[in-house]
Amino acid sequence: MIPTYERAALLRGTLDALAGQRLPTAEFEVVVSDDGSHDDTREVVAGFADRLSIRYRFQEDLGFRAAAARNAGARLASAPVLAFVDAGILPGPDFLAAHLAAHLAVPEGAAQDPPRAVIGYTFGYRPGSPTPGLGDAVRVMTPEELVGHYGDAPDFRDARHLAFARFGFDLGRSAVPWQWFWSMNCSVRADDFLALGGFDESFRSWGGEDLELGFRLFRHGVRPVVSRDAWAVDVPHPRAASADLASNHANFLAFLHKHPEPVVELLWAWFARERPGFEVRHDWNTEDEYLLLLDAAAAAGSVDVTRELAPLRDVAPGTRIAVLGCGASIPPWLPRAELFDFDRHAVNAAARSGRSVRHAIGLRTTLPDDSFDIVLVTSRLKDLWSRWRPQLLAEARRIGGDLRGPLSG
Repeated sequence: MIPTYERAALLRGTLDALAGQRLPTAEFEVVVSDDGSHDDTREVVAGFADRLSIRYRFQEDLGFRAAAARNAGARLASAPVLAFVDAGILPGPDFLAAHLAAHLAVPEGAAQDPPRAVIGYTFGYRPGSPTPGLGDAVRVMTPEELVGHYGDAPDFRDARHLAFARFGFDLGRSAVPWQWFWSMNCSVRADDFLALGGFDESFRSWGGEDLELGFRLFRHGVRPVVSRDAWAVDVPHPRAASADLASNHANFLAFLHKHPEPVVELLWAWFARERPGFEVRHDWNTEDEYLLLLDAAAAAGSVDVTRELAPLRDVAPGTRIAVLGCGASIPPWLPRAELFDFDRHAVNAAARSGRSVRHAIGLRTTLPDDSFDIVLVTSRLKDLWSRWRPQLLAEARRIGGDLRGPLSG
């Protein structure tokens, strides 16, 4: 499945590489889903009709609709496994066979093969630091020759390489594996994809829709795995880096509104931070912050903040109150308030006693500006305060006026 827009030349290279697969062409189909191109994309596709089992779908140019294009293309496919690549990705000769093998492999000791979301290794995908000379080399070398030429050069590796290597390329060891599910080179069983409705078509600008699908697949029991054999090479091309980063940031906020929980807050906060440009780091990312969050939740498990809530008894009727870090023990005298806690166990315990608590940290809530008159930040957040103080303060001030509590300064 190849979504494309105004990239006829890049698409030609991708199709040429697919025509060179060692897997017999009778065993796979190619669907090109055009998001409204005005160039010669249709003619490029037609030129491969004698080399590939290929279908072309066109949708009107109504702005960025890559998610809708992928979904529409997927609905045309008849194969049990859907592999997604972007126009400009050059698959290696065993690309499709490797994706298929990753789905069929049965782990040692397993009764059956679990459903997987396969993440293919992508050489040269380094938007922030392009591989020197790669743009010229792709014009004269095959994908295999490119890999042979550059080898394991750090500036040719997949931008996620160090993150993968940290887990020995086994994402079963990662707490947040879905953050590496990028749609430029990935595959998933058609049944799993369709059961979840595919990509969320409300994403109408660059970035985020692939991670959001990865998140839903993970929650659905589909496990992300990395395949170094399902490799491809990304062809360097002009990118609107600043616009893409801004779009990514906005889309992660939309992601958070769809899935308001701590791990997605952390993802949003990672991309909301100030940084000079596109960056992927293995030594500080959502993974590390989520593990620290789990440690903080364990440490706060026995912390009762009833005494910190006591001053709220005296507020005027109708005062709009939010409590960040309310804990499991909600006193019956507490005035009506919007309650938040980052510990799932506390949220569940409060629910069993009849109190509704949002599972959230408070780095970014889904509430409008000025929703509250008072925002109380309790001591349960003290282990997160040193890492996220500016963000917690900013959000508390965004949603409320009077900031209170031992961590309010």
